[in-house]
Amino acid sequence: MATRPLVEKTAERLMSFILDNGYEVGEKLPNEYELSDALEVGRSTVREAVRSLAARNILEVRQGSGTYISSKKGVAEDPFGFAFIKDRIKLTTDLFELRYLLEPRIAERAAQFGSDEDIVHLENITLAIEKALEEEDPRHLQLDVEFHSLLAEMSGNIAVKSLIPVINESIQIINEDYTNHQMKKTTIEAHRNILKAIKSRHPIAAYDSMMAHILTVRQTVLNDWYEKDIDLKGLPKHNL
Repeated sequence: MATRPLVEKTAERLMSFILDNGYEVGEKLPNEYELSDALEVGRSTVREAVRSLAARNILEVRQGSGTYISSKKGVAEDPFGFAFIKDRIKLTTDLFELRYLLEPRIAERAAQFGSDEDIVHLENITLAIEKALEEEDPRHLQLDVEFHSLLAEMSGNIAVKSLIPVINESIQIINEDYTNHQMKKTTIEAHRNILKAIKSRHPIAAYDSMMAHILTVRQTVLNDWYEKDIDLKGLPKHNL
């Protein structure tokens, strides 16, 4: 087995190889033989370096197919440790507060900087969400995540893209715990409004539409808590 320092150095060189050659998400890397020649190390060292980068969600190894650039872009499944937070109500309200700060501005920038191709993609996702909700297809959750993730990509802010897991966690918590008929209806309307504003290249309308979306979803969740007589006294008032 290769020594750990050599594996770490090889992983770093492999990252440089990926960046220098402009590999994009979803692209397949050369096989072990070619990488071994390019990095000037043995195949076993290449294999361990690939495993190291796969563990960090930079690469994805598909059995019988090869090694690809991961769509997760090096972001951990739960980078902020949300799974270990027991108080789900506090977490939900805090995530809403963070989304207030991020997503309206993201939508505003998406209207300014998103490409025409991105907007077509966003429209396709919007239609797919509506179809999934109408058919009660659970795929609507993943599609909702894709909608908000694409907006972050369209913002053109590389730092914002790294915060996509925060937004996604909020979406998943809300959809898993609180999705009902009213929320489905408001989600469809909200996404249409956001899409319309972005297609019109109207940043202010995009900002306002996203803010309205977050506020509506938040109020729906709060109403659900009130109906269940959940004690919210321990939460800061600015979170409610």
